[in-house]
Amino acid sequence: MTLEEVWHRTINFLRLRKRAYQLIFGSVAGQAVLLDLAVFCRANETCVIPGDRDRTLILEGRREVWLRIQQHLNLSGEQLADLYNGKTYRHGDTK
Repeated sequence: MTLEEVWHRTINFLRLRKRAYQLIFGSVAGQAVLLDLAVFCRANETCVIPGDRDRTLILEGRREVWLRIQQHLNLSGEQLADLYNGKTYRHGDTK
């Protein structure tokens, strides 16, 4: 299998996975779950608890889950592949 074939298979896989995320979280129930997870995962606030390294790490783990969901809802298959190859995307990036 050529590198180009691997790339195309990877993109197709990520597009299918992205679609699964969209189906789940695009529903009314999915939106309710996202609202709950946004609070639970500290989507819009710091995870740092001064003086409590263990709690900070637990909260950061939760936030990683939130970020993964958001990546699959907002990035293209190509962008997801780039992400897994080391490129970084910040919230709001479209390129």
